[in-house]
Amino acid sequence: MDQFLVEKQVPYYEQFYQRIKQMIFDGKYQPGERINETQLAKQFSVSKSPVREAIRILEKEGLLEIKNTKLVVYEPTLKDVKDIYFCRMALESFAVDLTTRIATESQLDELGNLLLNTEKAIKSCKGSSTIIELNEQFHTLILQFTDNSRIQKQVNDLKGLIHYYRVLNFKGKNRAEDILGQHHDILYYIKNRDALSASNEMIKHLEKDIEHLVHVLTNDS
Repeated sequence: MDQFLVEKQVPYYEQFYQRIKQMIFDGKYQPGERINETQLAKQFSVSKSPVREAIRILEKEGLLEIKNTKLVVYEPTLKDVKDIYFCRMALESFAVDLTTRIATESQLDELGNLLLNTEKAIKSCKGSSTIIELNEQFHTLILQFTDNSRIQKQVNDLKGLIHYYRVLNFKGKNRAEDILGQHHDILYYIKNRDALSASNEMIKHLEKDIEHLVHVLTNDS
């Protein structure tokens, strides 16, 4: 029986959503594996209603999908990698351009401190989940500093699948160090208020992610 403590202050469906999502990211539910609403409700000793709502949100995010009338865990494809990352290139290259132009000095310091914390986490051999979270924060702050809620929403709509691919993207030797180095390159141009170069560096960074993910998916298949 899976240990699961219900927190009364958080809606049940939100707790199940977070739990199921983490199990997908952790590989406890494998790509293509069938998900059964009744079994989940029994596993967590709850009614079907909150589980059904959690499943609805995960379907909306793309982490669960219907295949041949069956609900299954999202199964990544090379086309999806390219489609999602091309969307990111368009949105995040614009975001970093805008942030480079309007970010305050304190915001630039926040980005710099984040990379220092990432470097410390890598050197102290923190778990990959911590480093992935710091990596995610770098991109999130750049979006936040645009002060443009519309572009933030566009990226947020892909958040579930972006995180899914971030987890895959950290597979392989020295990936954390490679990604950190690329983030330093992006920040260098942001700090120098070189919007065009910062935008180009973000595109280059995401292109390298695609290249690595294609390698991971090809070798795992």
